[in-house]
Amino acid sequence: MKLEVRNLGFSYPNASGNLFSDLSFELPAEGFHALFGPSGVGKTTLARMLTGEIRGFSGEISLNGSRRVLYTYNLERLPGWSSVRRHIEETAPPARRSQTEELVTEFGIEGCVDSRFSRLSMGQQNRANLVRYLLQEFELLIMDESLANVDELTREKIILKIKALFPTRCFLYISHNVAEVARFCGRVLVLRGASKTPQVICVQGADQAPESPAPQPERLERAMLEIVHAA
Repeated sequence: MKLEVRNLGFSYPNASGNLFSDLSFELPAEGFHALFGPSGVGKTTLARMLTGEIRGFSGEISLNGSRRVLYTYNLERLPGWSSVRRHIEETAPPARRSQTEELVTEFGIEGCVDSRFSRLSMGQQNRANLVRYLLQEFELLIMDESLANVDELTREKIILKIKALFPTRCFLYISHNVAEVARFCGRVLVLRGASKTPQVICVQGADQAPESPAPQPERLERAMLEIVHAA
């Protein structure tokens, strides 16, 4: 599934101007990529347009016929009285449930998988939700601040595990953490205000692979500077 966005235009009702104007970019069919930009620039809105939740825009969004696009976001709430395990089992196809224990362990929530969802910390809830989505069938998974409230070392472990287990899937990671985006992501889409041309600039991240050492500091710094300057 190759994602192509062409000449996208959009404005909210009664808004003073366009949120997007002639926005165009591409994402390859696989890999761990990022959507980066300042608050209020439209990252979440764009994500909801890619899933089909928001319509009424001009231009074209092409997913090559795929409808397997999922969207998970920070502090997504589930009924608090059910256990984490039950929430996972209700969404995961039977063929994928064998991965449950591996993901639960790697994500560091094995000690609370039988607890009620409401008893988990915010970081644990985000990790449990991410497990739910990873066990579903998808071609593109949009992760909108999905690892917020999770400590840095655990975030790194999770991202590398995702890249190792799902090398043929496409991920779009929305984050404000420029160092993390520069280190782990391949293509970084830097979204800018509608008054800027072009409205999105593509920067190549260091794209650290699983089982590989961290990128050289010079390479990581160069990617970070390109991302920051593009914004």
